Amino acid sequence: MKATPHNPAMSVVLATPTDFRTIATTVHHLRRQTIADRLELVVVAQAPDALASSAGAFHGFWGHQVIGVGPFDSVGRANAAGVRAARGPVVVFAEDHCFPDQEWAEALLERHSRGDVAVVGPVFRNANPGTLVSWCDFVIGYGPWIDPSPAGDRPFLAGHNSSYQKAVLLDLGASLDRLLASETVLHLELGKRGHRLALEPRARAAHTNFGKLTSWLPVQYHSGRVFAAERASRWHWGRRAFYAAASPLIPWVRWARALGHLRGRPAPCPSRARLGPLLWIGLAADGVGQLVGYVAGAGSSPQKLTRYEYRRIDHVPASDRHLWANVGRPELTPPQA
Repeated sequence: MKATPHNPAMSVVLATPTDFRTIATTVHHLRRQTIADRLELVVVAQAPDALASSAGAFHGFWGHQVIGVGPFDSVGRANAAGVRAARGPVVVFAEDHCFPDQEWAEALLERHSRGDVAVVGPVFRNANPGTLVSWCDFVIGYGPWIDPSPAGDRPFLAGHNSSYQKAVLLDLGASLDRLLASETVLHLELGKRGHRLALEPRARAAHTNFGKLTSWLPVQYHSGRVFAAERASRWHWGRRAFYAAASPLIPWVRWARALGHLRGRPAPCPSRARLGPLLWIGLAADGVGQLVGYVAGAGSSPQKLTRYEYRRIDHVPASDRHLWANVGRPELTPPQA
């Protein structure tokens, strides 16, 4: 896929509820992409004026847009607005706490160019491996795609930092906002529609995970509740009741699966014996959230989850905040936490 004067090869959607400082480090990594001049950067903001003074930081891309969506009450709504504004045939969601390697975009796009997949996902390494909380968050969120992982079809991929054929997303119509709130459910839905999803190990990114227990456990609960509510949105009450009754088993099943992802992983990954207890606690919080989601729906969890999704610098120990330090460019100064 090639860029033209009228269209980029790929659009990168990057959301921020505040200003440029929260996304400065990610923009720096995006600008270093081998195909940066073929990428459109679509910044989704609460108020576009908050980014007006940072326009110079977007040089080097094919082009950029700043889209205003008002109050950030849903990650899905913000990202869906970016999709609809994007001018590229492929759309990828970036995050203020995930920093892609230089070949990330090129590898994703090359896999799309073969024309047989709707979604392509990268592999990940832990950007802040200094705490057990971070490792548990990383394994729960990204265990199936830890670098190295083999290429091939998958039933679902990482929610963010994966790329989509834009036309496939637009075919979802008004349900796009809702499905983007829990991309695992979105991927399962795309699979039901006959679309293929593929992991591309040449596309790599470093993901910064929650490093504070006081942030991580609420996120596990709210994530579980949003997932269950979205998954069960079209179910009849009998099926909801069955899954609610079975939800106490969920932590055990996922715990065994997560430990399996760690088998054979070299240092600095902690041993399964060290990670196991805390990993189970996090999965238990997710299981409680799923129970509530099947019974009572999402409630206010999408809004609460959105508040945790951005400014990850607020949810890591001070020792991890150097990740947002940059290369001396004044406009790339990290936010103060």
